[in-house]
Amino acid sequence: MTRAEDIYTPPPSRPADAWRLVPPAERVVRWYEEMAQRRLPRPTGTVLGVRLYAQINHGRWVAGCPECNSAQIVTPDDPRMYCVECLSGWFVVVFPTDTAAAEATVERQPVREQNWWNPDDDTAWNRPPPEQPPEREPTRSPLPADDGRQR
Repeated sequence: MTRAEDIYTPPPSRPADAWRLVPPAERVVRWYEEMAQRRLPRPTGTVLGVRLYAQINHGRWVAGCPECNSAQIVTPDDPRMYCVECLSGWFVVVFPTDTAAAEATVERQPVREQNWWNPDDDTAWNRPPPEQPPEREPTRSPLPADDGRQR
């Protein structure tokens, strides 16, 4: 699965290992600064009381910003996200305990179908609704046997 450190890399004009000492969650800030040609503020700490759930979306680990609904590619190696769109701060990102197991559930599917949601995340806008058991036809009690009497 694609992770932040796979996407947010230095531009071709810089050495490939130029950001090797930058934590993976902070590489998006560097990447955005390179693309936008402007500096971003660097907040400290995390937004209290808000946890984001990572999900696999089309073969990428992503998390969505609760403030502006932007999304970013994230990594379990540094489970944080800083929204470079609205600058709302660092959020804690919750990954499954066993990321390899989550990845294994989707890895053999076509990329467009490589989607996984954390079972505890009931807020994901793109999560399919839970499967409902098929409706059973009402059972009918058998008609009483005709004993020949008129009613």
